[in-house]
Amino acid sequence: MNGISRRGFFKVVAGGSALALAPKKSAFGMAEFDGYPESMGVLVDLTRCIGCRTCEAACNREHGLPEPDLPFNDLSVFDQTFHGGTQKRRTDDGAFTVVNRYDTKTAGGPVYRKIQCNHCKEPACLTSCFVSAYKKTKEGAVIYNPDVCVGCRMCMVACPFGIPAYSYDSALHPEVIKCNFCYDNRLKHGKPPACVEACPQEALTFGHRNTLVKTAHERIRANPEKYVDHVYGETEVGGTSWMYLSGVPFDQLGFNTSLQHHPILDNTKSFLGIVPMVLGIWPAMFMGFHLLATGGKKEEENKKSQHRGEVHEE
Repeated sequence: MNGISRRGFFKVVAGGSALALAPKKSAFGMAEFDGYPESMGVLVDLTRCIGCRTCEAACNREHGLPEPDLPFNDLSVFDQTFHGGTQKRRTDDGAFTVVNRYDTKTAGGPVYRKIQCNHCKEPACLTSCFVSAYKKTKEGAVIYNPDVCVGCRMCMVACPFGIPAYSYDSALHPEVIKCNFCYDNRLKHGKPPACVEACPQEALTFGHRNTLVKTAHERIRANPEKYVDHVYGETEVGGTSWMYLSGVPFDQLGFNTSLQHHPILDNTKSFLGIVPMVLGIWPAMFMGFHLLATGGKKEEENKKSQHRGEVHEE
């Protein structure tokens, strides 16, 4: 028989299966990533923020951004809404951070919330980028390299906080815009971001992330009537470098309180686990089907050829 036998077919499939199910350390092994325990962070205490926008001004100066349409001391900016009043101001290519006002249901007046990249411990933007334009530094910053970006904007879709913005200034040089934690000029030299340094209310505290987590819980324990018993960012999507304390429920301040408490990358691990099996078994199976089919045809052609030879000899 010139084709493959049934026994041969199963040998091919079994071989592929063995290859796919072989111990994965050698071919697909990947060490567990525990993050950077000594990374830095910022604790934002919303009970201290008065909405002065000094942090916005400091950020613009630090990064050489253009002057805003409304000056920083014009508080009418807090009345701006978009998309039929459903969206407040968000970061863009002219503002790496913004402060919004929330008129909450609780007493005590409005609450002001500073918004910027939260610098996730395991960033979804980094995971989604197929050209590796993003990098998580040991200091805690998530930084971006526009030189390799191809403008696919998958990072914008992947970010659970909706932070990366896109610059449309040049079609030939696409660029995603977001806070970089003042990495180049400050963070990697051990200095706090410009916004933290400028805050007159000490609403922003810079330090090692692990220390900030302890500080946040100490404040909650010392003033349980003042704070919601939760540190936003401690565990959301696996944890972020920027974390928040609040005196009102976070969902009243536009925070997404439905986020998972483990890295988004974990959602793909089960899928990635079957990739070796798919790559190993499926090709072997289809190869077996192909050999069975072509082998059967060849056998039939040989029989016909042999039969024609016998008729010709007669």
